Amino acid sequence: MSKESLNIKNSNRTSGKYFYCINYPVFEENLCEMEMKCLFNQIPIEKRIFSDHYVSPSRSPFIKDMISITYEENSLEQIIERVKEDKLYYDDFKICYIKLENEEVDIDYKERLRIIREIGFAIAGESEMHNPKVILGVAKVHGRWIFGKYERNDYEWHLHDKKPYSYSNSLSGRVARALVNIAVRNDLDCKLIDPCCGVGTVIIEALSMGINVKGYEINKKIAENAQNNLVFFGYENVITSGDMHNIEEKYDVAIIDMPYGLFTATTIEKQTALIETARRITNKLVIVTFEDMDKYIIDAGFNIIDRAHVSKGKFKRYINICE
Repeated sequence: MSKESLNIKNSNRTSGKYFYCINYPVFEENLCEMEMKCLFNQIPIEKRIFSDHYVSPSRSPFIKDMISITYEENSLEQIIERVKEDKLYYDDFKICYIKLENEEVDIDYKERLRIIREIGFAIAGESEMHNPKVILGVAKVHGRWIFGKYERNDYEWHLHDKKPYSYSNSLSGRVARALVNIAVRNDLDCKLIDPCCGVGTVIIEALSMGINVKGYEINKKIAENAQNNLVFFGYENVITSGDMHNIEEKYDVAIIDMPYGLFTATTIEKQTALIETARRITNKLVIVTFEDMDKYIIDAGFNIIDRAHVSKGKFKRYINICE
């Protein structure tokens, strides 16, 4: 599916209340674009996004940092003038210069320090470099200057990489976190299910975002390992050791990382049955497969509305959003 056919809103102009810096490894660029479309209805241009919509940078594996824009002007001098006019006041503040990739003019370290100093002198209140109560950010984007409160991804979700139980074929925490964002978009109150949850990688990421999620795992031993992973991180046990075909409750969205027979024997008939059950228990499915399963997805009554892929070692995973 081409970017043009998705009717994505792209622009180089600086507009929107929030400015996001994006980063990703090359092999996850496609996944990053899918997540950004779900969160912002646009894809990054030069690894940056302007939006009227707020998303905590720590929610995404691909958002590095964000400026909540207070001022946007053609020159640094105009930014400083606005600060003085408004008598901007903060106690214990710190200013960060956001150095962007691919910016037209490279601003060296010495100049960045000068910019920070000049803005700092214009702000009423005391600065605090080590333990600031407020962090402010300034950046130059396509010749325009932006300034406002700054927020950085805390990357605390990387702690989940150290879960006690994991398998070589498990989704990485980064991919799992992106899949959760792709599934729920900006509806953090929706009901999410991972009916083939393995050791609970997706479940852990969803719980860390406060999402109402449940998991099922047919292999009893793996389900126990998943439950122990939740206990390790202090999360409520929301994983049932059982067969997803016995699920009667309806959910807003499901995520299935399709089993391919490493620990539990599977066949194309069994995989097809998983998709058909997903159609019964949810209206929306984010499915991860190791092969093209479009025919089986469509035959189950889903429409594929977007697709991406991500690589891990020798494996290439195909990701489809289905409704």
